[in-house]
Amino acid sequence: MLPDLDTIIDNFELIDDPHEQLVYVMELGRALPAMPEAWKSEQNLVRGCESQVWLVVSTEEDGGGLRITGDSDSHLVKGFVALMVAQYSGKTPEEAAKLNGLDLLKQLNFGAHVTSKRSNGVRAMVEKIQRDASRVS
Repeated sequence: MLPDLDTIIDNFELIDDPHEQLVYVMELGRALPAMPEAWKSEQNLVRGCESQVWLVVSTEEDGGGLRITGDSDSHLVKGFVALMVAQYSGKTPEEAAKLNGLDLLKQLNFGAHVTSKRSNGVRAMVEKIQRDASRVS
């Protein structure tokens, strides 16, 4: 099960080694719930990512905010998907519009360890989440 965002941030504060941070990110990716294969479609594909990334944005049945489901064909990128799922899940579309996934990476001191291509991929994930969130509200 994917930890909540506060727990993820607390765990990152305990990890000094950049390699161990990457290992933790990949562990977060493995903690994502499985995405049904049928959802891995062109409609859910994130454009702008070097790896294949799929995101589905819906609302919780109880009206509790956004439900983000994601997957990737790359272990590391799937970890970044997990970070975005943790950041945006449960938020309202209005709250999601104000969040920036790149700010989370900076807060976790990932700036020096994320290539520009991966930053562009995270930016593309954020844009898709925000665009799709505005449609489901």
